[in-house]
Amino acid sequence: MPSVLSSIFGLKCPKCRKGDLFPTSSFGFDKPFMQFEHCPKCGNSYFPEPGFYYGAMFISYIGSAFFCLGFVMLLHWVLEWSMAGSFAALLAVAGLFFVWWFRFSRSVYFHLVSKYSAETTRAVDAGELTVTAPEPTSRN
Repeated sequence: MPSVLSSIFGLKCPKCRKGDLFPTSSFGFDKPFMQFEHCPKCGNSYFPEPGFYYGAMFISYIGSAFFCLGFVMLLHWVLEWSMAGSFAALLAVAGLFFVWWFRFSRSVYFHLVSKYSAETTRAVDAGELTVTAPEPTSRN
């Protein structure tokens, strides 16, 4: 049984914890906002209702705000970088991790509001489920 943390950080389906949420790598920057319509392993819908990921926006905003404050304070006060250098480093890090953070926030939110099913995971592992190949979409 995969753990909830490995599923969240691995950007996996919250129901079976096996299928990918996104069709491409977070650091490939190829189609960064594309997400599967449903789980490629168990068929769980990734868009249960219109505007479902609105809550992920709040997770993203709160997490990134605390990260930005902590990062700049660490560089400026602890490592004694200039304020301009601290913000330049923040922009570089934020630019590199923007897509990952967007996807991670969606994964966290989806795991918070969805329930894990051990039976579904066993069925996926046993090959008992037949699921059509999901189409990537950029709808929100």
